[in-house]
Amino acid sequence: MTAPPTPQAVFAEHRELLFGIVYGMLGTVADTEDVLQDAWLAWEARSHGAPIEHPRAYLVRVAINAAIARQEAVKRRRETYIGPWLPEPVLTEAVPDGSEQVLRTESVSLALMVVLESLTPHERAVFVLAEVFGYGHAEIAGLLGRTPASVRQTAHRARSHVESRRPKYAVDPAVHRQVTERFMAAVAGGDLDALIGLMSPEVVLTCDGGGIGPAAGPRPMRGVERIAALLLRRTVFRSEGLAVDFRPVNGSHSALMVREGRTVGVLMLDLTPDGARVAALYAVTNPEKLTTLR
Repeated sequence: MTAPPTPQAVFAEHRELLFGIVYGMLGTVADTEDVLQDAWLAWEARSHGAPIEHPRAYLVRVAINAAIARQEAVKRRRETYIGPWLPEPVLTEAVPDGSEQVLRTESVSLALMVVLESLTPHERAVFVLAEVFGYGHAEIAGLLGRTPASVRQTAHRARSHVESRRPKYAVDPAVHRQVTERFMAAVAGGDLDALIGLMSPEVVLTCDGGGIGPAAGPRPMRGVERIAALLLRRTVFRSEGLAVDFRPVNGSHSALMVREGRTVGVLMLDLTPDGARVAALYAVTNPEKLTTLR
């Protein structure tokens, strides 16, 4: 007779799913890891009793409710944060061109996660579970202790809010990669005209330095010429001894600025629906948010 899997093995089997859900809720790796630790402790303690028939549902329920409870503390920290706040970037696996995973990787994009910040904790939980991980309304109701009708209403409200601020579209990963590399080549070469030509007239730069790293100012920057000039004069984006490493971050091809083996900044581009120009730039230079980008 085969021995049942250990509590450690069961938790490890579902850890990636739990991380994705909680990160989608909180946007920071440290808080996500703390919630997963709480989920592990609850799971390990519960595993000494009668067998749990549906371990995945139990773990997701514990993790999602712990994330909801933690959101208030995370929100208070952000209220005193210096300058614009962006979710902590995480490395993600490359997505093959044309893969069905394209929409899933879009779900963790910084552009979308910034919009999710405007949802209530329960709206965000329902949106992440339904739109990102494909849970049905009845399943979500069981996880959150709500009725299916209530979840359906919350899902509609959250989806409408998100789509009004960020209509759903997916740019071909190959196109995204090409534009990102052309953009960084223009930065490295000091080509002001090329940079301006690659950006949409309505482009916005959001730079999260957290009061520690280089930033673009206390608010997001607008204006093609202003943004291009900033990128060309800031050493975090171009300077002697700076290497640019292209890797998938938050689901899209991104530029990591590396100096002496340490990531000092990451730049992610959000393209217009046709993939022709850059609609928004997200730069993270806060060193406390770059520790996992090796």
